[in-house]
Amino acid sequence: MTAESALPGSVRPGGRTARVRDAVLRAAGDLLADAGFAHLDLAEVAARAEVGKTTVYRRWRTPTGLVADLLSDMAEQSRPRADTGSLRGDLTANAHSVAQALADPRQGRLFRAVIAAATCDDTAAEALRRFYDVRLAEWSPCIADAAARGEIPAGTDPRAVLTAVSGPLYYRLLASGDPIDDRAAETAADAAVRAAEAGVFVRAEAG
Repeated sequence: MTAESALPGSVRPGGRTARVRDAVLRAAGDLLADAGFAHLDLAEVAARAEVGKTTVYRRWRTPTGLVADLLSDMAEQSRPRADTGSLRGDLTANAHSVAQALADPRQGRLFRAVIAAATCDDTAAEALRRFYDVRLAEWSPCIADAAARGEIPAGTDPRAVLTAVSGPLYYRLLASGDPIDDRAAETAADAAVRAAEAGVFVRAEAG
């Protein structure tokens, strides 16, 4: 993606510009967590970040431009994949990482806000998909490594396995309200491991 085609605020800056970006994204995340996407106001973000309002409007232009850059930053700051030597160990680590983020009071509210934004705005939806593409690409080698070790069938779809791990945890966040705790994380990982071992996630063309 070129600078010309990049979403507002998505080109990584340096120096003072980086400090301004960090302050604005922190303020935007706090406001999203506190009040939700409907109340994400660029002028209030600028005030919280102690940055000139003109700077925020010129760089990000719209609330969805700000959400897009926030998601890009979250992807850059996310934890690297685990490499425990087993599929069960890797997926359990993945589940605990997701659960920890979603159970955190600020992060949980932030994810609800950006998902809400994505349901009503195409720019936010594209940014959210890119965020998860980064995370899935980061963790996909766990599945390839497990297939190479013979733990699961060749042709197992990494995205399907990883989605099976995180899906139940997001359901708790967005729908049921059930606790997102260690037990929930381990149950999600165990179910995904068993399904992968049984060949449930083998791509149709591979099968």
